[in-house]
Amino acid sequence: MKILFLGDVVGESGCFKITNDLLKQISKHKIDFVIVNGENADQSGVGINQVICENFFKSGVNVITTGNHVWDQKEIMKYMEKENRVLRPKNLFEPAPGNGFEIFKIKENYKIGVLNLMGNVFMKKCNDVFEISKKFLKEYELKKDYDFLVVDFHGEITSEKNAIGHFFDGKATLVVGTHTHIPTNDARILKNGTAYQTDAGMCGDYDSVIGMNKHNSLNRFMKEESVKHFPANGEATLSGVIVDCNLKTGLANKIESYIFGGEFNKD
Repeated sequence: MKILFLGDVVGESGCFKITNDLLKQISKHKIDFVIVNGENADQSGVGINQVICENFFKSGVNVITTGNHVWDQKEIMKYMEKENRVLRPKNLFEPAPGNGFEIFKIKENYKIGVLNLMGNVFMKKCNDVFEISKKFLKEYELKKDYDFLVVDFHGEITSEKNAIGHFFDGKATLVVGTHTHIPTNDARILKNGTAYQTDAGMCGDYDSVIGMNKHNSLNRFMKEESVKHFPANGEATLSGVIVDCNLKTGLANKIESYIFGGEFNKD
């Protein structure tokens, strides 16, 4: 069983790469399930809308996770109330539209749980992510409630992501970070069998400042004439991880960083 997790999709270039290349990549790598963080997929670079979600699903995406920009395109709220394949962070203050966790049936009657969490440090205010995680693990158990569990931890700082990785070690198939848009070089299996990478990177144009136009971003840093951030629109790179899952234990046999196209063009 192979799971492909892709980091934050940024703007039109990231969306085009998903809709143009993902199905071919799924076939090439024999992927069984695809999760994509789509919170920056709108053409503005923040939020996501129904049309983008439906295009992703047609392109082979099984589940879309989000983060701190989840509500930037307001129309997504109503869509999430009826579409359980689009998740928002579980620890957002309640009540909030949609869900932060769902279980999906996949081939051969296996079940995969997808949990969307958001960090507390330097992020929009939300409930304590460690308290929510403790409550979650009291309610749900690997190989009892689902065969595999993927945790998208949308956070700013590496220490918080590391801590969540260790907290879920042995209780999840994969814990992977999103939000910072730069893929980290630490894909590994933790001591108790959970695959981990601090950040999956982004699906966007890397000739940029984390997906945004580099010239405008530099001007903003230098306090020179600039406009509101907008995405770079060169060829995108798909970034994430591929996890080979153990069917018996629900833990990971192998994890590898996944990079395809654009600036890196390694695959």
